[in-house]
Amino acid sequence: MKNAWRSPGAGAALIALLTVLVYLPALRAGLVWDDRSLITENPLIKASDGLYRFWFTADTPDYRPLTWSLWWLEWRLWGANAMGYHMVNVLLHAADALLVWVVLRRLKIPGAWLAAAVFAVHPVNVATGAWISEQKNTLSMLLFAVAILLYLRFDERGRWRWYGLSLVSCWLAVLSKTAVVMLPVVLLGCLWWRHGRIRMRDWLCALPYFAASLALSVVTIIQHHRALEGTAVQTGGFPARLATAGWVPWFYLSKALLPIDLTVVYPKWEVDPSRWVSYMPGIILVGGLIVFWWKRRSWGRPLFFALGYFVVMLFPVLGFFDQAFYRYSWVADHWQYYSIIGVIALMVAAGVAVCRHMGERGRVGGVLASAILLAVLGGASWKRTHVYADSETLWRDNVARNPNAWVAQYNLGVLLRESHRIQDAIAQYQETLRIKPDVPEAYYSLGVALGQIGRVREAIADYEQALRIEPHYVNAQNNLAWLLATSAPAEGGDPVRAVALARMACDRPGDEAAARLDTLAVAYAAAGQFRDAIATSQKAIAVARAAGQSELVTELEARLALYRAGRPYHPSVNMPQPTSAW
Repeated sequence: MKNAWRSPGAGAALIALLTVLVYLPALRAGLVWDDRSLITENPLIKASDGLYRFWFTADTPDYRPLTWSLWWLEWRLWGANAMGYHMVNVLLHAADALLVWVVLRRLKIPGAWLAAAVFAVHPVNVATGAWISEQKNTLSMLLFAVAILLYLRFDERGRWRWYGLSLVSCWLAVLSKTAVVMLPVVLLGCLWWRHGRIRMRDWLCALPYFAASLALSVVTIIQHHRALEGTAVQTGGFPARLATAGWVPWFYLSKALLPIDLTVVYPKWEVDPSRWVSYMPGIILVGGLIVFWWKRRSWGRPLFFALGYFVVMLFPVLGFFDQAFYRYSWVADHWQYYSIIGVIALMVAAGVAVCRHMGERGRVGGVLASAILLAVLGGASWKRTHVYADSETLWRDNVARNPNAWVAQYNLGVLLRESHRIQDAIAQYQETLRIKPDVPEAYYSLGVALGQIGRVREAIADYEQALRIEPHYVNAQNNLAWLLATSAPAEGGDPVRAVALARMACDRPGDEAAARLDTLAVAYAAAGQFRDAIATSQKAIAVARAAGQSELVTELEARLALYRAGRPYHPSVNMPQPTSAW
């Protein structure tokens, strides 16, 4: 193994081989969580003008046009076949590990090859390497590392073409995912590590990088604010955000050093900003960095550089800026894909220093310890990749490790209902509401499941509760209108209210326009307003036909015939619209 570290070709081949072996189970895995909504069921990915809309419109939930473009291309290569996407992601992860090796060598970090190999097989990184949606991580990491490498070449040779290529790579990186916006700070840190100071020339050269990061940061913050509809996920104000930010790095550090009990959605801890002890983790962290800076001319230099990089790269996910995932947890394994390199490099370099101090015995012991470390981490990662085999496996593992993860309970319920295990799905929705009683989607989904097995009154009650929590919940409006229109008065039917709800649902934009118009037509017929029912049904047929929904057209035409005969529609079984997972 020692020769492999010193031979670039053999070292690179060994890292690539280790990565592929560890992630072999992922190549046989399917789609999980948001893979479908982001890629295989995303109309923009399938659209012929998708590339234009990714780059020049705000149609996507996040502005990361390079990642969207990669998925657009992959859809045309693999379609809905998950293996192709997994293969690309694993290869990108292997390339990231190789670039980590090259960058660390350029910075003369001891044990660079081993640090890169550990990065390749670390269990925390399975949340990126085995999850198709996290191609945004692997792609942006690749371009992030390339930008650093090219800038270091510019620093060595002074040729502006290397600077220009590095700046282009910076733009491409932030256009893949804005989590790498701290790149200019990292570049300045690398220059400090090399020269012991940051020159005025370095600051000036960094300005275009700061401009790129600032521009994409503003775009991302605006998009997240729009997606959250202006609501704050962190409701305790800046003191709560500051206190939370002090806890987050310690969590990630613990998982980097001891990667056990990993899961997708971790417990969301509560931080009380009114208690001084809540700020202690942050105070200790900042105090440690200050001490390392004070001792930067001796033992503090590597600690400041490595842990400073670790904290800097975590800055976008420390909790200062709201994002949707904070509804579930303050932390996620895939968020430390970039930062974990600092911890790994520091620990490996410390181990190398100890082995060198021990002489020949330390060299032999170091090789043996390295092999054991890679075997243990690789085995744990190989086992972890099996959790990403499919969504049900993923959520069952999450529920087992964190039973209070309400979003995991809910998503498992959706999967069970889609596989026609209705009673099991109902139990999951009820458990979701026990944990978090204010989730309108859980009440809605519970109403769908109860309606499917004929428990109409209970379904109506759950739709009503969903609307009390979220009055503009269109799917709940539509499904409640459907039940009120198609149920007998003894079961809670109310055609007049059904018409009012269906009208509100039709006033909202969405992809289910034909189905909502159908509900309105059914409600009109139930209320005896057959002229309106006929006109609305004809409009629904036209919308469905334009959308290529041939099966729905057939159903709508059958109902239209009833309205023309002066008869309302009464299904034998209530089958409302399905719901989707988060």
